[in-house]
Amino acid sequence: MPTDPQPKVAIVHDWINGMRGGEKVLECFCELFPQADIFTLFFKEGASSPTIEKHKIQASSLNSLPFVHRYYRGLLPLLPTAIEQFDLSGYDKILSISHCVAKGIVPAPNAVHVCYCLTPMRYSWDKASDYFRKGRKVVAPFLHYLKVWDVASSARVDHFVTLSDWVRLRILKYYRREASVVYPPVDTDFFQRVAGDRGDYYLTVSAFAPYKRLDIIIEACKRLGRKLLVVGEGQQAKSLKQRGDSNIHFLSQISPEKLRDLYSGARAFLFAAEEDFGIAPVEAMACGTPVIAYAKGGVTETVIANTTGLFFNEQSVEALSAALLEFEKKEKDFSPTDCRTQALHFSKQRFMDTLKRLLDELWG
Repeated sequence: MPTDPQPKVAIVHDWINGMRGGEKVLECFCELFPQADIFTLFFKEGASSPTIEKHKIQASSLNSLPFVHRYYRGLLPLLPTAIEQFDLSGYDKILSISHCVAKGIVPAPNAVHVCYCLTPMRYSWDKASDYFRKGRKVVAPFLHYLKVWDVASSARVDHFVTLSDWVRLRILKYYRREASVVYPPVDTDFFQRVAGDRGDYYLTVSAFAPYKRLDIIIEACKRLGRKLLVVGEGQQAKSLKQRGDSNIHFLSQISPEKLRDLYSGARAFLFAAEEDFGIAPVEAMACGTPVIAYAKGGVTETVIANTTGLFFNEQSVEALSAALLEFEKKEKDFSPTDCRTQALHFSKQRFMDTLKRLLDELWG
């Protein structure tokens, strides 16, 4: 008797032009489903990992526009229509990784669509003022359209999975849908404590974007005269460096090995953003380093107060300064072993195992 054909799996990702947190999730999906095809709006060859790029990748027609990777975010009004143009009629199982429009893919009637939602679309919801600081009145009608489309397209998802309880509540608020929580993968095999004494510096690792609130971290360390290493780059590089002082040092384009060394040698890792998860604080803990963080967002689910770090309750220089002074009074109480043990709850292997069990259940 003929056997049923192997179910075909499609993986949908907003765009592939780097190796950030979303692409780390995509890489795990590719390992779990090595025969899957990938659909994405924009694809920049060589920008992601070999694991991802050995798959068949189909990009949207927008990807053929000249120099599109320089301005692709400016095409936001076209993205809902572009994602709906992909033909997924031959796929039984669909996995989307979405922070923008990927979840809006149109599945075949009998396909089962599971979405790993990194966040409901920030451009149209709670972060709209950050992305559209200029011309807000001009884009207001379009933002309304985005919200309507975002909610309507959520009905195309059979099951939502997300990366923190913080985002689960936002999915419930905006889409009126429940979601399972599977924390994203952190490379705890690579990020381990390097032998040696701790240095005399605090560390932060971040994109230089306004909502990251690096200004608070820089100003607090300036005020207290503490040495700070700032690793990253981005749109705020010039203005942040102008805030610098002799005790504030900026680093960019460092190797993973150097970053691991910096994590291991820091007195503590500083984190002032409201993030959906926050991978860098977990990498720091994996290297045995405690975290001082703003008490909002996914970091409240990864850092254990007074065991692997401390929290401050408002995004202000005063609050962070007070937290730094409190930390220094009890600095020796924070155990590298406790930090490492907590970070292992967010390992790549645990992510893969948990996700595989969940997908087996959802897909029958």
